[in-house]
This record gives sequence, structure tokens and C-alpha cells, in this order.
Amino acid sequence: MIMNILKKVPAGMMIVPMFLSSIINTFFPQILQIGSFTTAVFTSAGSAAILGAQLVCMGAQLQVKELLSVIRRGGVLLISKFAIGAVIGITIGKIFGMEGFLGLTTLAVISAITNSNGSMYLALMSTYGDEVDQTAMSLLAINDGPFLTLIALGASGLANIPIISLIAVIVPILFGMLIGNIDKKMSEFLKPGVSLLLPFVGITLGAGIDITGIVQGGSSGILLGLMTVLISGPFVALCDRVFNKRPGYAGWAVSSTAGNAIAVPAAVATIDAAWAPYVSVATTQVAASTVFTAICIPLITSWWAKKYGSPQTPLYQGQFDKNTNLQID
Repeated sequence: MIMNILKKVPAGMMIVPMFLSSIINTFFPQILQIGSFTTAVFTSAGSAAILGAQLVCMGAQLQVKELLSVIRRGGVLLISKFAIGAVIGITIGKIFGMEGFLGLTTLAVISAITNSNGSMYLALMSTYGDEVDQTAMSLLAINDGPFLTLIALGASGLANIPIISLIAVIVPILFGMLIGNIDKKMSEFLKPGVSLLLPFVGITLGAGIDITGIVQGGSSGILLGLMTVLISGPFVALCDRVFNKRPGYAGWAVSSTAGNAIAVPAAVATIDAAWAPYVSVATTQVAASTVFTAICIPLITSWWAKKYGSPQTPLYQGQFDKNTNLQID
């Protein structure tokens, strides 16, 4: 019964636990703060460890012979998502300053749009994509956190770039890739961990989300969510179609705001104290975008995959080319 319900919801294996966890965190935040394994598994305290374990499992599926395909496909998604967020954010920053415009701070815009929910992407790719799509998550994990936000801010001359952040992200991936390529049986052993950990990733990420943030973020938070979906979504999907020759479902799947992005404004302020006065409002705005995109992106991705095709869905019309996943006229 539970499995059937989860399968009916786009990326339900992660989304449903995430929303249930966020409800508990919003209205009963202390209920799971009893310590030990309970707090580690069912609150945001365990998010880094579970995400790290998932990256190891994901990296183990990344075979050297597929590396170029993964880098090309994932690289297009990563670069296009970062580029559109950086261009919008830096433009706003240069014209309007740190305060931003229409109540949206520059920090919130860059934090929300350059970040994407890698676990949601992976859940959607498990439903609609192929193995290369899924493995590309190991590359996309780079933009799930403060690193690319700091690059964008650094490009505008407002922050330093912590190279150690990039290293910290890729070490689990490289470790998984190493053992997976040395021993194929290890790759097969770790493969179930990719999907097995999805509900736990959803739980820990949801435990860091206060759904009242969408209210606290107000109209500016909703506007940020709309910008993330309606500007970055079509742009990344277009790049996916043009450069990867894919239908675009993966482009939409990556066009969300990561749950981890909620902590990005505070992380940026620890590196550049000039942003400290904007952390509070930026955090609520990013939280609003996180909730908004978590609702919209799975629905849009599902509709897009069914209309334009994906490895696991038939095309709306015409024949299906399994090599390119594009319609044959």
C-alpha cells in the first residue's frame, strides 16, 4: 500500500518522506530531538552522512568507460543551471546592490537558482531516466551547497572561493568510483544503496525545512520560486535538448532549489561578513523557493517526460529512438 502510493507521486520515494518530515519539523520540532540514533536518522543532523553514503554508492556506478558520457550530460546540466543563476544574480547585484529588487536580496537569488536538489533529481531520474542520467547526479552534487554560490559571488567581487568545499564534495564520489571500478562486484553491491537511501535523504532534508518559510518568505519568496522554475527551468531544458540531444526531462528535473540551499546564506556570511545583515531574509526566501520548487518540479518533469519522451516513458507521438531518446518523425 505504502509503496503504491509512493510510486504514484513523481519522485515520491524522496518527496513524500521529505514533506512528512518537514511537517513534523514545522509543528513538532522537538519530538525527534531525543538523541542517539533517532535524532541521527530522523532529523537534519544525519543529512550530511546519509548524502555522503549515497554519493559513495552513486560513484561506484560510475564506470571509467561511461565517464565521458556522464561528464558531458551532467556537465551541461550543471553549467547551464549555474550560468543562468549566476547571470541573473550578478546582474541584480550590479544594478541594485546587495539589497536586490522587489524585496529579493541578491544573496537569495544566487543561492536559490544556482543550487539544485540532487536527491530529487536522482529520484526523478530513477523514474524517467537511464543509468547515465542517474550517475550524472554524482556530478550535479557539486551545486547542492554553497560552493557554486560562492563562485558566483566571487565573480562579482563579493566573496572568496573555498576550494576545499569542492574537494569535500567529490571525495566520496571518487572513493565510490575507485572501488566500483576495481571490483565490479562492489559496484553491484552498492547499487541498491542509491535508491535505498532516497527516503532517508528525504527525511533528513525535510527535517531542515520549516514549511512556514513559504509564508515568512512572503510574496518575494514566491517570486523567487517562480523565477527558479520559469526562468532556469526552460533554459536548462533547452540546453539539455540542444547540447545533449535529449528530450529535456533531465533539464527540468535539475531546476529546483536544494534543501541544502536554505543554509547557504548563513554559510556565505561566515566567509564574507558583509552579507550578514541579509542572511535572515535571504534564508526565508530560499526556504520558500525550496518548498515551491519541490512541489512544481516533479509535476513538470513528469508531464514533460510523458509528452516528449524519456527512457522509461513512451513518446507522446511518433516512434522512440532508444539511442537519443528523441522522437523520430
